[in-house]
Amino acid sequence: MEFEYNEFKVIENELNKDELRFSESIMSLANEYMGMRGNFEEKYSGDSLQGTYIGGVWFPDKTKVGWWKIGYPEYFGKMINSPNFIGIGVSIDGQELDLNVEDIVSYRRELDMEKGLLKRSFQIKRSGKTFQIGVERFVSIDTKEICAIKYSVKALDSDAVVEFLPYIDADVENEDSNYEEKFWQVLDKGAHENTGYLVSKTIENNFGVERFTICNYMVSRLYSDQGQDYKFEASMDDESVSTKAVSKLGPGQELILEKIIATTTTRDHKEEDLALVAGDLAKEAAGAGYDNLFERHALKWRQRWDIADVVIKNNPKLQQGIRYNIFQLFSTYYGDDLRLNIGPKGFTGEKYGGATYWDTEAYIIPMYLSTAPQEVTRNLLLYRYNQLAEAYHNANMQGLKGALYPMVTFNGIECHNEWEITFEEIHRNGSIAYAIYNYANYTGDYEYIVDYGIDVLVGISRFWADRVHYSQRNRKYMIHGVTGPNEYENNVNNNWYTNTIAAWTLEFTMAMVDKLGDKLGPKLASLDIDQDELGRWKDIVDNMYYPYDEDLGVFVQHDTFLDKDLQPVDALADSDRPLNKNWAWDKILRSCYIKQADVLQGIYYFGDRYADEEKKNNYLFYEPMTVHESSLSACIHSVLACEIGLEEKAVGMYERTARLDLDNYNKDTDDGLHITSMSGAWMSIVQGFAGMRTYDGHLSFAPILPGDWDGYSFNINYRGRLINLDVNQDEVSISLKKGSPIDLDIYKEKHLLEDKLVIKRG
Repeated sequence: MEFEYNEFKVIENELNKDELRFSESIMSLANEYMGMRGNFEEKYSGDSLQGTYIGGVWFPDKTKVGWWKIGYPEYFGKMINSPNFIGIGVSIDGQELDLNVEDIVSYRRELDMEKGLLKRSFQIKRSGKTFQIGVERFVSIDTKEICAIKYSVKALDSDAVVEFLPYIDADVENEDSNYEEKFWQVLDKGAHENTGYLVSKTIENNFGVERFTICNYMVSRLYSDQGQDYKFEASMDDESVSTKAVSKLGPGQELILEKIIATTTTRDHKEEDLALVAGDLAKEAAGAGYDNLFERHALKWRQRWDIADVVIKNNPKLQQGIRYNIFQLFSTYYGDDLRLNIGPKGFTGEKYGGATYWDTEAYIIPMYLSTAPQEVTRNLLLYRYNQLAEAYHNANMQGLKGALYPMVTFNGIECHNEWEITFEEIHRNGSIAYAIYNYANYTGDYEYIVDYGIDVLVGISRFWADRVHYSQRNRKYMIHGVTGPNEYENNVNNNWYTNTIAAWTLEFTMAMVDKLGDKLGPKLASLDIDQDELGRWKDIVDNMYYPYDEDLGVFVQHDTFLDKDLQPVDALADSDRPLNKNWAWDKILRSCYIKQADVLQGIYYFGDRYADEEKKNNYLFYEPMTVHESSLSACIHSVLACEIGLEEKAVGMYERTARLDLDNYNKDTDDGLHITSMSGAWMSIVQGFAGMRTYDGHLSFAPILPGDWDGYSFNINYRGRLINLDVNQDEVSISLKKGSPIDLDIYKEKHLLEDKLVIKRG
């Protein structure tokens, strides 16, 4: 399936029933508080993945493993499908509308990214009668609990009887459940004329994990294009509530339903108050009306775009890609609730359980620092700070000191059951520390480290200091039994990236103790840090082992990597790809093929530490063996390719990351979008082509422009300023749109930006 190229919309012009799950993922909507896949409101009897999700609402599913090992988590956390509150039964002349069986004359669906609106319009023909149906839906970023739907049926050429049946249904399930279990029980329900509500609670669990209760409350209004209102008749059964209204239409007449739904949860309110609060919200919103609600919602989206938009000139395909990624990221998270984070699938599907991964710190934070208010990123850091006690628990479960942040979590407790990932892919702990560095370095807010960050840094440092061991034979510190970012290798020794980020964490923590010493006095005492501990950390930093090959001039991915049969990806047959769907896992682990940036991830993180020749040697050695079968891979390779002058490779990697889901590169978008890799398109433009860097609080750019591009432009927030950079074939223009003058480097030359700078390219 291909979508029409449009700079601010994603458009499909036909209903492809064989790829409906794919388009359902693409057409997803969310507002951080809740979201849903692009499911139809009316009945659809064909294949579909129903999915509506509420932020922070999850269930601890029983962990299933063949041989239980000490240290395994008790449960596997998953975000569960919530009661379906968008449902609207539609019947015309007594026959239920179902696009799986209808004679469809025309069909169009569009996701308006500028305004956060999903629209459908289609014509069907029945027994010589033609009907035009229009549907609009949004989840409000103005009032987070509100979802609004407008649904219309128009009889184009004959009389008809139309029935609308808006409903809420708790009879839902997850496709990925371990044992085909439903997760909701209905506590309370009510319906009267045009209103109805359902209060549902997650079923009992055996792990002492909080149960969640939610209320969905709907208010409906039905009117004709002549302005006439209609009455509803309410009904209920065990797991659903509905209201029904019926009207006759003449030729050319239209019937319009507005359904407003409010959703409240026990995350914010007492259980006994849920229905009352939701009812008040829904009635107030319905009183304002769909159009007014949408206007307020669209204004908030406009304000976000005014800061974050990236313009790629005269290239609708690539423009659509990056705006789609920004739209879905901001739909998933915008810092309004520091109890929430960003799941790899966001609100678009069940895979990965909807939990938090290290992707947030490694890939999302760089973009949010530049494109959203500073408190958005700060809240992402506070999310981890608030789960520090749980990180200590995770380390203790492995018999280790310090804090180990989880691979997968909802509440800070590790809830992932693959040993080689959960307990060996410990490099993620370093990315939590790196995010603190990234934030302080970019914003200058070192007070965050004084108040919160130092606690996290010390906890992580103590973990690394206990996890390393000293090799008497080599007189070096080593880290054995790990999985690096390349998950196509498990249980390796001395993964270069893991060793590098472990030592860096200790070094950075010591640097912050030194830099902020006076301010940290009471905090250091409470953390019980003494010179003996700092001395051991320094010894580890000074004597860490890093695999390196003199002949190749590369950092070796791990101790035995060079003993593999080193072959480029070009040696693979097309039928081999993707490896994870065509090869046995044993064969993948023994191969040289790399899932995503591993050594290159470290070079990206610490770019100021490595010379251009080192970067190029490692890139040219590792990239040809990289299959890019992780959504996180292409952006890192694009950024580094720009640095070392590989423009064609940089553009190819950018296109891959920008349109990963829209073009379904990895053939896996059916089960949800790759939300946490969507920042990659922004990184590729801003850090890649524009060469934006900030080291030691100093901002610099080194823009390049691909040969067949007309230009690009974007804004960044930087230390209280809003700066615009515009690049075309002839020049680079940098404007200070807000804030005080700033010194910066352009192509390694110093400039003072007071208003606007124009610099010739080349």
